[in-house]
Amino acid sequence: MSISAKDVMKLREATGAGMMDCKKALTETDGDFDKAVEFLRKKGQKVSEKRADREANQGLVLIKISDDKKKASAIEINCETDFVARNDDFQAQAQSFLNTAFEHETGTIEELIGQKTDGITIEKHLEEMVGKIGEKIEISRVLHINTSGTLVKYIHPGNQLGVIVEFEAEIDKDEVGKDVAMQIAAMNPLAVTRDGVDTSVVEKELEIAKEQLINEGKPAEIAEKAAQGKLRRFYEDRVLLEQKFVKDNGISVKQYLEKENVPLVRSFHRIQLGES
Repeated sequence: MSISAKDVMKLREATGAGMMDCKKALTETDGDFDKAVEFLRKKGQKVSEKRADREANQGLVLIKISDDKKKASAIEINCETDFVARNDDFQAQAQSFLNTAFEHETGTIEELIGQKTDGITIEKHLEEMVGKIGEKIEISRVLHINTSGTLVKYIHPGNQLGVIVEFEAEIDKDEVGKDVAMQIAAMNPLAVTRDGVDTSVVEKELEIAKEQLINEGKPAEIAEKAAQGKLRRFYEDRVLLEQKFVKDNGISVKQYLEKENVPLVRSFHRIQLGES
């Protein structure tokens, strides 16, 4: 049957697929609009499978926090090129996925892609995006937090790095919360306190420090003691509350919070694009 340009344009506007793809979909389905939409979705699924081995290391990190700062959601959505990540439609779609995660308090990828937005599941939206854009697109991280304290967010320009900080109680100094979030973004601590650092990491640092000292000619017993000093410096570099405050190297982050009479940090999440 003959497929009119008007029908092709209607399908293109509804799906965002290319003109030739829309014409082919209508031709293959004898002009049935609904079947043509399904045809394009299936094409998107095929493209997604075909591109499964491609690297999707560009994209966006998005965070949403409730007005009362008690609830937060974050997602990382990936694509293959920065060009796509900067696209307004891609960003709007990503924001809608974040809003869905926030509304349903969703904490896993599996849960999120099963949720519906605009009448279809997010999994189907992703398939359609792949079919339209022609790149591998996936949600690689989903996070949800509820707290009795206070949540503060920071998104680095470009949306490739985001931080959520959980304070132990309510804070009334937004600038201090932002300072701490930016500290985490810049200095990439491992944990809030020493107790939060994985034991295997501590043991590895001690082992490296001892070997370095022994290789410098220090006796084993001296190297053992000196290694503890190196471990203290490691904590100062990688434990948040012990780090030097980036805006004032004369004090630690803990001292800064105490000076500002702000509750201490309970936890944090640093989401770097492309890092697990």
